Amino acid sequence: QVQLVESGGGLVQPGGSLRLSCLASGFTLDYYAVGWFRQAPGKEREGVSCINSNDGNTYYADSVKGRFTISRDNAKNTVYLQMNSLKPEDTAVYYCAADLGSNAYYTCVVQGRRRTPNEFDYWGQGTQVTVSS
Repeated sequence: QVQLVESGGGLVQPGGSLRLSCLASGFTLDYYAVGWFRQAPGKEREGVSCINSNDGNTYYADSVKGRFTISRDNAKNTVYLQMNSLKPEDTAVYYCAADLGSNAYYTCVVQGRRRTPNEFDYWGQGTQVTVSS
C-alpha cells in the first residue's frame, strides 16, 4: 500500500525549531520529487519546500528561505523538513506529497514554474505545527 506519513509537529515557542519527517511505504521515495506544503485555517494550501529526485535541487518559499531546510535520507525512505527560527505565521498543518503518476515525477519545477499542490497525487495525513508563546 502506497502511503506517506508525516510526524514531528507540535507546539513550539517563537524562535524555536522542529524537524518534520515524511516516511514513505509501499514505494521508493528517492525516485520522486517530494514537496512540503502547509495550510493554515481559512487559507489555501501553499508550497513550502520541495526537493528533486534527479539532481537533488531544493526549492523554498520566500517566507521560509534561510530558516527551513529540506533533505532526504534514502536509506530510511524519508524526507525531512528542518524548521528553525519559527514564527507564529508558520502555524499550519504541514503535509508532504509526491507525484507518482506523471512524467514529471522527479522534479519540483515544470516549464519554469514551481509545481502546484494539485500536481501531486499522493499526500500524507498532515502534522500540526503551532508556534505560540
